[in-house]
Amino acid sequence: MSNTVTEQLTRAGQKIEHDSFAIVDRETGEHAYPHDQWQIVRRMIHATADFEFNGLTRFHAHAVEAGLKAITAGANIIADVEMICVGLSQPRLSHFAVTTHHFIADDDVIAQARAENTTRAVQAMRKAHAQGLLDGAIVAVGNAPTALLEIDRLIKEADARPALIVGMPVGFVSAQESKDIISELTAIPWIITQGRKGGSTLVVSALHALLALAEAQRRTQ
Repeated sequence: MSNTVTEQLTRAGQKIEHDSFAIVDRETGEHAYPHDQWQIVRRMIHATADFEFNGLTRFHAHAVEAGLKAITAGANIIADVEMICVGLSQPRLSHFAVTTHHFIADDDVIAQARAENTTRAVQAMRKAHAQGLLDGAIVAVGNAPTALLEIDRLIKEADARPALIVGMPVGFVSAQESKDIISELTAIPWIITQGRKGGSTLVVSALHALLALAEAQRRTQ
């Protein structure tokens, strides 16, 4: 039986999506991911037509479990950029009472970044922490490596405790390094893409995959 909330709304749309996933499965062949992780990687490949994410995508051992627990608890999603919040399906989020937040365009964030000569992404994560939004949240970073580096600092120096980090910033300055640093965390689960590749589209697809897994899990309980 298909998921009713986290799939396409029309039968034609569902068929296209299912056929696309079947093509990804067929062209990938064997892979090293367990079933639940593959649902995420497969959707990332589907969103980008880039099969290199089979291998570039890495998971903390408890990442999927932590993501599903956070979603079913109605966790916050804290995004580095508005694009992630806009890209996520509001009906799918509402089904689990999940809310999204981004602060990168806030006037106070911009002013503080200028005053301290930091980036807006850094100040946005600090604002989320100051408002008590990071603990138990899913942190979603698809654009700004400095956001990911700040999350690492807040975890180590300010006792921030997100439920899951989806860290996939794209770029040439600190993108790879920021993800490498997150991958060294043991107490906080994470999903990352290795190297320079990443982007908000990938983060959205990973979160949609987690929402689909959460719905499937709920329907079997």
